[in-house]
Amino acid sequence: MKIIDHLIINSPYEKPKQHLKYNREIRKFELIDGRRSAGYVVASEHSESFDDPGIFVELELANRIRERLDKWREKGYPGITSITRDLLEHWKNPERETKFFFCQIEAIETLIWLLEAPESEKQGVDIPSDGGEIQRICSKMATGSGKTIVMAMLIAWHIINKITYPKEQKFSKNVLIVAPGLTVKSRLQVLIPDSYGNYFEAFDVVPPDFFDKLRQGKVKIINWHTLDWDTQDRINKKIEKGTLRTVDKRKTIEISDEAYIKQVLEDFADCKNLLIINDEAHHAWRVNPEAKGKYTRIGEDKDSAEEATIWISGLDKINKSREILICHDFSATPFYPSGKKVGEDQLFTWIVSDFGLNDAIESGLVKTPRVVIRDDGKLDKKMKSRFYHIYNDSTVKSDINRSVEPEVALPDLIILAYYHLGKDWLETLKLWKSSKPASEVPPVMITVCNRTETAARVENAFLKGKIKIDELKDSTKTLRIDSRILSEAENKETEAQLNESNRLSKQQQAELLRQQVDTVGKKGMPGEQIQNVISVGMLSEGWDAKTVTHIMGLRAFSSQLLCEQVVGRGLRRVSYEVDEETGLFKAEYVNIFGIPFTFLPHEGGEDKPPEPPKPRTRIFADDIKIDHEIKWPNIVRINHVYTPKLSLDMKSVKRIELRPEDTPFRSELAPFLEGKPDSTKLTEINLSDEKIEEMLKVLRKQRLTFEIARDIFDQVKPTWQGNKEFLLLQIVKIVEDFIDSNRLIIKGETYNEDLKKRLLILLNMNKIVQHLFNAIRFENTKELVPIFDKEKPIKSTSNMPTKYTVKPCELNKKSHISHTIFDSTWEATEAFELDRNEYVESWAKNQWLNFYVNYVFNGVIHKYYPDFLIKLKNEKMLVLEVKGKDDQKNKTKREYFKEWIEAVNSDGRFGKWEFDVSFRTADVKDILRKHAKEK
Repeated sequence: MKIIDHLIINSPYEKPKQHLKYNREIRKFELIDGRRSAGYVVASEHSESFDDPGIFVELELANRIRERLDKWREKGYPGITSITRDLLEHWKNPERETKFFFCQIEAIETLIWLLEAPESEKQGVDIPSDGGEIQRICSKMATGSGKTIVMAMLIAWHIINKITYPKEQKFSKNVLIVAPGLTVKSRLQVLIPDSYGNYFEAFDVVPPDFFDKLRQGKVKIINWHTLDWDTQDRINKKIEKGTLRTVDKRKTIEISDEAYIKQVLEDFADCKNLLIINDEAHHAWRVNPEAKGKYTRIGEDKDSAEEATIWISGLDKINKSREILICHDFSATPFYPSGKKVGEDQLFTWIVSDFGLNDAIESGLVKTPRVVIRDDGKLDKKMKSRFYHIYNDSTVKSDINRSVEPEVALPDLIILAYYHLGKDWLETLKLWKSSKPASEVPPVMITVCNRTETAARVENAFLKGKIKIDELKDSTKTLRIDSRILSEAENKETEAQLNESNRLSKQQQAELLRQQVDTVGKKGMPGEQIQNVISVGMLSEGWDAKTVTHIMGLRAFSSQLLCEQVVGRGLRRVSYEVDEETGLFKAEYVNIFGIPFTFLPHEGGEDKPPEPPKPRTRIFADDIKIDHEIKWPNIVRINHVYTPKLSLDMKSVKRIELRPEDTPFRSELAPFLEGKPDSTKLTEINLSDEKIEEMLKVLRKQRLTFEIARDIFDQVKPTWQGNKEFLLLQIVKIVEDFIDSNRLIIKGETYNEDLKKRLLILLNMNKIVQHLFNAIRFENTKELVPIFDKEKPIKSTSNMPTKYTVKPCELNKKSHISHTIFDSTWEATEAFELDRNEYVESWAKNQWLNFYVNYVFNGVIHKYYPDFLIKLKNEKMLVLEVKGKDDQKNKTKREYFKEWIEAVNSDGRFGKWEFDVSFRTADVKDILRKHAKEK
């Protein structure tokens, strides 16, 4: 790997002044003055050399426009409307709090130039057609360069101009956005002016004086699947099969274009002169009529061609009936299959501006990809590292194309690759945890597999410890994506509603998976703690996780388009802070195995793991609002004074399940030699082998019962006031009754056999101890005694350390904490009510306050952090929990917290404390009134 000190050489807010170019003779990158030309690189014909410089293909149209645009900009944008000038001045204002990137400004300037510049400026600039009647214009912007904001600029520019100049035919106030899936569609809701968190306000895209005009326009977002229609052939087949009936004697049903328009556009059906925005527009292409039949024989191109046909043909129908003014395409990779052979892609010919991945890397807008190109092992036939394109290795390709069970071992090369990549991931995790402040979300490693069976084997290898990186074997932090189920969710127009029961429909399961995938690395969301993502094929577009630091490719990569699309899933930055010394962004990295990403410069140098995300908004205890400080007793535990005789009604004890699948019985160890595992000499530890069975014969039921009773005894003994031997005898009897009762459930007939049942109990002993101790405490306590922390018996909001966040937050009046952070709109609604409610003196959201109560659920100790601490004007302290749904775990939390309340109130030194739960936003007022009025 050739060493370059820094690949970030340009400011993201200025026109690029230099670029890097590979010199094949000296095999290094050289720094060249001036901006890189618009274009892309393809491999030299028949070249298999790793350092093949490739052939640069210039985008002549984009370069010609770029040159004209620079001159037009220097002249002061002649020909534009006063509205456009106001918008440009607003966007380019150097005093803006949120500055736009140069690539965003240039992209919107290009579109303005094409529409508003004098015709004399555009002589010789002809934009090719895609073969249809709709005029298309493509803005090529790298992943992570902020194309959604450019879309917001485009929408504002058109609508505000059209409302101001209603007779001007070149503008439109009706915007239809087409998305490639539900995830992207959900993301694009920020382009609806009245939506919560819309970009027009969030990023100050529109001056306040223009908002009324902006809201007079219409913006509709649809999934491309909405554009599908029943062709006459489909209808005829349905009639023949009897699934569709007609009273027409000819047994035909005519297709009505008008009916189609009303079905697709709904409330937009009466709109004309539409402005179309295609997001991820590389899905929308016209099938080459000369190669139409070939698409169905070229792997993934088949589905791609069907999608493209529906997308483009649907727009053609809309244009025919309602007229499309212009169609704006946005894509980082505006390539499409040529239909000739696998891996041969064709670029959109109507690209008018280009800020590609190399430009984005050099400006620091995305992470720098680092690709493995060399190791100290055996090279492949092309003199490359076998890690470079793992799928093509002779020991891998056939193996992972088999339809086998998840338990079947992976090829040694894949295991070894995970040791390398996983070790680097582990170092990153440690760095993030040790940083100040520590990252609350982990770095993410993603794997892109060739098929479902391979993904299942990879998951099994991690979860079962075959890849011996303990931090990556946590099933709760591993997400295997079933691409078929995910695709079903993506194809829907709206999100499926998830119910509160454990039984979910297939559509709900698909939606749950989509939500998990969609929120990887996002604090307070379902995917928050996911750190190992295993996917089949491609991760869906719109996946904007910023915490990806490592990528493993276990599939064929037949084109640079595919390489860039997969790598693009890991390129989004976590921090956009400018280094004060250099004026540039600091480098962030994503390390890559198995993806032959040849035509990117690969940065070498010191191999440091990527830095953790750096939050933005400062959250602190505001001394100016010290009058709203809230204090609470710092209780380390609550001692129970028990009744002289213990009893336990087994009918009232919650059931506890022991599942064999939750308990690992086998593990495999491989000897290490010079840091490498020898998988041919695996050693298996089998907890069901003869030695374990022999031990269990000695550890009979009576002994096992005593072991459990002894551990419970150790927890009850400190506050027991009677005879200790009598206490132990009572506990032994309770344990015996419990093991023989129906409250202990062993899943699976095999493990209900005496020997294996004891084995399962032995391996889950602490779970049973905590479960029983919990039941005994609640049924036999006569007094609660709080035990305070000796060093810090009282805590308060003043103790909250200064933190930073990128989450939505607002200033407040009655809270000692500077801002309130919102994890949901529901929480925000209740927080606003607390700040203005007449009964509330002070309040604080329990975030970073470290106010919690320990509780036991299913034999496991957890921490419960209630949502709000509230001081009422009648001097009562109210602890409020916000809960959308209830379940046994939440009920258990409340049992423990009510015990805490009872202990504090019985102490008498901290005033009166109360606890309540808000199950809907409308009830918070009543809850506050109730506790304020009660004595």
